Amino acid sequence: MGAGVSTPVRRLLRHEGVPQAARRALWAVAAGCPGFYLFRYVTGDSVMALYAMFGALPLTMFCRVPGPAPQRARTLLAALPVGWVLVTAGTLLAVSPWAAAAGMFAVGFVISFCGVGGPRLTGLAMAFQLFYVLPCFPPYEPGTLGSRLAGLTTGILLTVLAERFLWPEPDPVPYRAVLAGAAAAVADYTSATAYHLEAGGGALAEREAADRALAAARLSRVPVTERPASPSVHDRALNHTRAAVRHVRDQLDRLADCPGPLPADPAAVTLLRHTELSLRSVAGALRTGAADAHPDPLPAALAAFDAARAAGLRGTATERLRQDAVARAAAEGTRLATEAAGIALGNGPPAGHGPPAGDAGRPARPGTDVFAYATTPPYRLWWRRLRVHLTPHSVHLQNALRLAAALACARLVVGALDLSHGFWVLLATLSLMRTSAADTRAALGPALTGTVAGAAAAALMLYAVGDRPLVYAVALPFVMFTGFTAGPLLGPAWMQAAFTLVVVFVFTQFSTADWRLSEARILDVLVGSAIGIVAGLLAWPRGGRGELGRDMADFLTECAVACRAVTALLGDDRFQRERSQGDPLRPARRAMHLAEASFAQYLTERMQRVRPEQHWEAALATGRTAVHGAELLLMTHQDGLREPLPPGPAAALTGLAGQVAQEVLRAADSVRSGGPREPRTTVSRYPAEESGPLRRAAEGRAGVSDAHMMLIVDTEAWLTGVAHDAVRTRAAPDRRDVPATRRADPPESWPTGGPGVEAGARHRPPAVRPPHGGGRPGPGTGRA
Repeated sequence: MGAGVSTPVRRLLRHEGVPQAARRALWAVAAGCPGFYLFRYVTGDSVMALYAMFGALPLTMFCRVPGPAPQRARTLLAALPVGWVLVTAGTLLAVSPWAAAAGMFAVGFVISFCGVGGPRLTGLAMAFQLFYVLPCFPPYEPGTLGSRLAGLTTGILLTVLAERFLWPEPDPVPYRAVLAGAAAAVADYTSATAYHLEAGGGALAEREAADRALAAARLSRVPVTERPASPSVHDRALNHTRAAVRHVRDQLDRLADCPGPLPADPAAVTLLRHTELSLRSVAGALRTGAADAHPDPLPAALAAFDAARAAGLRGTATERLRQDAVARAAAEGTRLATEAAGIALGNGPPAGHGPPAGDAGRPARPGTDVFAYATTPPYRLWWRRLRVHLTPHSVHLQNALRLAAALACARLVVGALDLSHGFWVLLATLSLMRTSAADTRAALGPALTGTVAGAAAAALMLYAVGDRPLVYAVALPFVMFTGFTAGPLLGPAWMQAAFTLVVVFVFTQFSTADWRLSEARILDVLVGSAIGIVAGLLAWPRGGRGELGRDMADFLTECAVACRAVTALLGDDRFQRERSQGDPLRPARRAMHLAEASFAQYLTERMQRVRPEQHWEAALATGRTAVHGAELLLMTHQDGLREPLPPGPAAALTGLAGQVAQEVLRAADSVRSGGPREPRTTVSRYPAEESGPLRRAAEGRAGVSDAHMMLIVDTEAWLTGVAHDAVRTRAAPDRRDVPATRRADPPESWPTGGPGVEAGARHRPPAVRPPHGGGRPGPGTGRA
């Protein structure tokens, strides 16, 4: 019999999501019920009992705190003073409906908007909202504040003990370990690419493996609690490392797509071998969590490669010039990945990167100090993150305003209608609100179905049992555990029904049992749902989709401006003097962060898609190529800023930058208008043999130094890579063009000294995979 019972249990626990739900249900019972029973039936303090239950229930059921068990315990303990403040504010502002509603708006907005700070705050947002909601309703009894705070403290402390010692969660796989796999796969791809250049062999298997590993490191593929999405130096350095490794992969794609057998360049092959070794060192450090103590040999290899390249620049074929520039860009990206990984693992900024410009009186180097965040005070990093989203076009600001307005309106409606259990109205509004009206409507059906079913079951039990509190006290833990455990298996309607039963059983123990309590619950949920629907329809009803096209177009527009500005900055010292106190990439970085945030939210929404979607991933890829490549150029050739290019080469680069900017602007117009895109055959543009700047460098004209020739070659390689990506953004989608692992690419960021360039993907993985949108193309199809 034991085996017969255990087998179904084992099958149930193997179902996806059920073990985690069972663990949290057990925590809810262990953390909520002891304090509730102690204060309700031993000390006789009903207020303390209620707050002990609702201090534990939100944290165990609705919150996901990141990190291993000791770190989660510290986070929950740190949340205790915040809970005290919120309960105190709710208790004092319950003096009038208008004061309570104003407080509800402020609390709702601040808590929701501060979610831009990453999963640690996002995971606690629901609990923080409820800590204010519960005490902000009549009766106005500030004299019970002590009991309320004591009950809340008991509930939170019991939650800490339950999570720490009762069936604790296994430590999650840290994101750095996932990133280590991506770095190792790209190292294999680098080795295969070096062999491809040397012997003409293919690198298809290694290329696909690198794509899969980088796809696994996407923020949308990582559990929400483990995403490096905060403004902290550690998380920004991890994002920096991922973006640098991705940049290396993109450059390898250009080399692998080079047609025909070019004569092998021994210096480029050697540089790629050093690049491979450095990537493996990055992977090892990330996997172990300890930075490599040995010096990185890649900078010396880069210097040797530059010397060999300078010696053979003049008269070299244009295809070889571009190929060498792309190989060098891959090595530079690896060097940045090494340094960023060291920062993430606790090292300081690398040599040559001091405090941010102005902090020590040194002159600014526009766009070059990509590690400025490593020495920036935490409060400034937080302010930069918040400031980026203080715009009406930010989806985070829109979500915060929508939720705050809905909660404040719900509190006013409760006061106007004098509803007896107004807490349930706000709870329904809070739990049903989504980032788009379509998603809110989709959540409404299961919520109402589950509420009616749960209320009906509760009414039957209340009618049959009557006023016997002991029966409900005994049934409460069983209802909590079984109801919350079966939620993932039976769906959201079941979960809502179980929560309705739990709430009714809790409140029944404070007053005379009456089946009309179920009726009040249904009415309150209907009122709260109606408010949530109306708020969703009136306030940015399209959610992330409503801002995505505009944000992507704005990002590409700023990138077009950056292409011209950076090229002028590299080639003209007069322009450098005019812009020496500014950063030509700052507007593009800010626009990139807003576009990434919109795209991240778009991936979480379940809206119906009635037509093929834009190449959102390709648009992001174009912008990243522009921003990241420009940063590498400014870092590599900062000494070249001291002397302008001769007029002829400068004019050639300026003309190419203008052409590329026009390509990017056309891509922006295509994204903004949503109209038809160009045929797929238009992507083979800017071949090396037709590039004016490359021809000038290959001819080695008099008056052009070796340093200037390398600057011309590297700038031309960057601009043509941007152009290829921009053309692909406008090209019609073709599923055969991009591997499956390259589709639905999530937002990724390249943190720099500029404001607001952080990872913005904080939401759950998409429930419905968006249609293929072109993926991240290799910019060198047809020509390297």
